[in-house]
Amino acid sequence: MEQTLTAWLFPTLALVAGIAIGFLVARLAPSAAPNRTQRQLDDMQERFDSYQSEVVTHFNTTANLVRKLTQSYQEVQEHLSEGASRLALDELTRQRLLATLHSEELTAPRERLTPPKSNEAPKDYAPKVADVPGTLDAAFGLKK
Repeated sequence: MEQTLTAWLFPTLALVAGIAIGFLVARLAPSAAPNRTQRQLDDMQERFDSYQSEVVTHFNTTANLVRKLTQSYQEVQEHLSEGASRLALDELTRQRLLATLHSEELTAPRERLTPPKSNEAPKDYAPKVADVPGTLDAAFGLKK
């Protein structure tokens, strides 16, 4: 019986001692882990703020460049209109040049910005008409 008690007593004491040592180490060392985690969190927040600032700067610059591009385009159109009015030899030529300039001005942007006519996804097959055989029919495309 004494051997059984000893066999259980040493592992139990070792377990209690391990728990006590682990508890003491955990109580004394937790200050290192939260500070490191907090530093990482602060670093990530700083990088995120920097990224947001760069994005705002990028889009402000893009908006300014697009505004300048639009203004330059308008100046070119005005220059061409003045040149057509001043340099055209006869009235018919002048009217044709001005009509061409103004028709491009009105139609070009609208062609690109029109929304699709349907939100339906494109089909990867030809739709079947009631009286005509489908594309998978054995007689499709054959002349009778």
